[in-house]
Amino acid sequence: MTGQDSKERIVSFGFEDVTETEKVARVKGVFRSVASRYDLMNDLMSAGVHRLWKHDAMNRLNPQPGERHLDVAGGTGELARAFLALADKAGKRRGDTRQATAIVSDINDAMLEAGKARPDNAQWGDRLAWVCADGQNLPYPDKTFDAVTVSFGIRNFADRVAGLREFRRVLKTGGRLAVLEFSHMTAPILQDAYDRYSFAVIPRMGELVAGDRDSYQYLIESIRKFPDQRTFKSEIEGAGFGQVSVTNYSGGIAALHFGWAV
Repeated sequence: MTGQDSKERIVSFGFEDVTETEKVARVKGVFRSVASRYDLMNDLMSAGVHRLWKHDAMNRLNPQPGERHLDVAGGTGELARAFLALADKAGKRRGDTRQATAIVSDINDAMLEAGKARPDNAQWGDRLAWVCADGQNLPYPDKTFDAVTVSFGIRNFADRVAGLREFRRVLKTGGRLAVLEFSHMTAPILQDAYDRYSFAVIPRMGELVAGDRDSYQYLIESIRKFPDQRTFKSEIEGAGFGQVSVTNYSGGIAALHFGWAV
């Protein structure tokens, strides 16, 4: 291997350029810092609308009895619990008693601990599991899961394309991928207004509520560095997914990219 080949790829950490290794370490630091206030800050930043986006995303995923779900960068486990509840609801309608299972996977142990501490986990027992793992190197065999989700997490990957390929690897053929992420507004004038609000208000809110301005400054910068809907759709298709669709929420503040493993 030559010296050039051994050099790490340079990626973005917000508006900074860093090595992949440094980004992983710094992202861990961000979410370790905000873990205890993560759910509260999400509610404040979006006025609770993020829950409607997630609800719609899970309905699109259409969980079924007996399915296996992996929520990557799953943090406090909101999507995994929703998956199990919807799968059980579908089973009751059809008289299907098979039980779905879900795994919350996150590279950050502090986020997992915050999620595991929630009292609403108890009803799921061993159907809900928590695993500290890198989304770009998942510890599961090929074709293990029926559905993979990522909610507001993939923009923090050091290499999101490698992550998408890993999602395809662990999905069964015909399995579903749902990626919910902050995106780009469909009207440039609205994007300008949203950017002004984001940079002026959200880091300050992070300072007041979570005691951490810098982490929320990074999170806003990372949103602006994320590719637009069409570019990200192409990346998903290139990773082995078909029938990829894009649903914009709130004028493109967030977008759901949904595809099938082919």
